Amino acid sequence: EVQLQASGGGLVQPGGSLRLSCAASGFTFDDYAIGWFRQAPGKEREGVACLSSSDGTTYYPDSLKGRFTISSDNAKNTVYLQMNSLKPEDTAVYYCAAPQADDPLPRPGGPTPHYWGQGTQVTVSS
Repeated sequence: EVQLQASGGGLVQPGGSLRLSCAASGFTFDDYAIGWFRQAPGKEREGVACLSSSDGTTYYPDSLKGRFTISSDNAKNTVYLQMNSLKPEDTAVYYCAAPQADDPLPRPGGPTPHYWGQGTQVTVSS
């Protein structure tokens, strides 16, 4: 059974940084794809990053390129989302998600992945 657990959220001041972690289990961690998504109150869920382990390709929406970075530590079965220069509009619940085998990559703007972890709250405020 695929399980995903996001952690690392919290309260940070504008301009600060946070690193979120997604601990994954139940699938082969040398051939996977993980996406990070977020949902702010009253807004639609949006994809913020995706990593494909098969070739190391990463995907970001243009609006977040340069501020958010997705990476992984396969030895720890963990995917990270490094968020820098945070803004109040980055406030949201952040989720990690993964597709079923042979499903499309969970890219920003792409199809909804099958497996989801619980969210972690990120609040950017002074």
